[in-house]
Amino acid sequence: MQFAGMNAWAIAAAAAVSFVFGAIWYGTLAKPWMAAVGKTEADIKSAGSPIPLYAMTLAALVIMAWVLAGMIGHLGPGQVTLRNGIISGAFAWVGFVATTLVVNHGFQGAPRKLTLIDGGHWLGVLLIQGAVIGAIGV
Repeated sequence: MQFAGMNAWAIAAAAAVSFVFGAIWYGTLAKPWMAAVGKTEADIKSAGSPIPLYAMTLAALVIMAWVLAGMIGHLGPGQVTLRNGIISGAFAWVGFVATTLVVNHGFQGAPRKLTLIDGGHWLGVLLIQGAVIGAIGV
């Protein structure tokens, strides 16, 4: 399925760059994140190979970038820009991700710190993806 403004290279680049961002984000915040989810380094290491989870994450990021590209493309001809990509990513985060995280983490009784860490990650992902898609365009 193709929408105006979609570009396979932009989608692939957006997914790849946001994957690297996630590695840096959670690498930097590993200790606070583990404390917020109640896990230790031993728990993480005993979970087995992370490769299937990384593959699933990359696939999810490709789908996210594809959908975001479709949303940005719906802005119309000449509207696929860096600025509009970032704005679209921010709107998607506020409207879908932040609201979902707040509700889910609230009902799960998750610490606010976890919501902030995860929410910050997804905000970064969507802003990066929007910027990449907007900059590369059609």
